[in-house]
Amino acid sequence: MEDRLSGKTVAVLATDGFEESELIEPVKRLREAGARVEIVSIPRSEQRIRGWKDGNWSTHVDVDTTVGETDPARYEALVLPGGVMNPDKLRMDEDAVEFVRGFFEAGKPVAAICHGPWLLAEADVLDGRTVTSWPSLRTDLENAGATWVDREVVVDQGLVTSRNPSDLPAFTDKMVEEFVEGVHAGQQT
Repeated sequence: MEDRLSGKTVAVLATDGFEESELIEPVKRLREAGARVEIVSIPRSEQRIRGWKDGNWSTHVDVDTTVGETDPARYEALVLPGGVMNPDKLRMDEDAVEFVRGFFEAGKPVAAICHGPWLLAEADVLDGRTVTSWPSLRTDLENAGATWVDREVVVDQGLVTSRNPSDLPAFTDKMVEEFVEGVHAGQQT
């Protein structure tokens, strides 16, 4: 077990419909690196969110806090898992969008995979950035000012993006690397 992220707390922003592997694998990798991980969600009646895998509902994950009860200042980094439903719901919640924006305002590293970058477009933090994502988001991300490329992982000044679950090994390696580096001046909006 490594401890490269010992003493750091990382937020994972998700709600129902997250792609199971895109939340579970980064959380596992972050904990292996010594990070404290908190699952942050939008307000709801239950304290658990449910994943999506192979076209069906899957595992439940306990929520530690909601965007209205916490602040980006409590965390050193942010992970945005994909899944179609998850980021689509989150980008409609103004507190979730502001939560994401707060990481960029502070220059903190952010990792987003698959459909997760939809939140970045909604938070208006992509102008001049190079990113990747699930291919269907290309136009949305370009319209938000990003340069979109088709690569397994893209790193741009503390912002790590990947396309899909098959990219998870490269994504989680770069995520940990950028989170260890901490604040990036080029990340600030």
